[in-house]
Amino acid sequence: MKKIFVAGTLLLLFYSGTAFVQAYNLPQSVIRGKELYTTYCQNCHMEDGKGQAGVFPPLAKADYLKKTPVSKIIELVLKGQTGEITVNGTQYNAQMLAMDYLSDEQVADVLNYTYNSWGNKSLKAVTPAQVKKARQ
Repeated sequence: MKKIFVAGTLLLLFYSGTAFVQAYNLPQSVIRGKELYTTYCQNCHMEDGKGQAGVFPPLAKADYLKKTPVSKIIELVLKGQTGEITVNGTQYNAQMLAMDYLSDEQVADVLNYTYNSWGNKSLKAVTPAQVKKARQ
């Protein structure tokens, strides 16, 4: 009986301690990301995320976002993009400038907005910790 009591107490302490650790709030990140997207990304990728035909690739329903690892997409935002990429079967060769001046949280937020807008859907959040790791 004493073993059950001790085990139960330890279990209760464990769950009580983890109750204070909150998961990353994806919905709030997406809301913040929309404002950042409007400020930093919309001029090229457009309000509807469809990009500019033949110049700037779409983000809306973009196969590139689905098939490219998140770590690579984070690097693309931080370091910019040069050279050809293919998005939804169309090649693009415009330069995207580095946005390494954005904070880790801002990069995570704008990517969470992108990954959850215009027909894109991701339940897994990009976190500031992932961005911080990509900067190193």
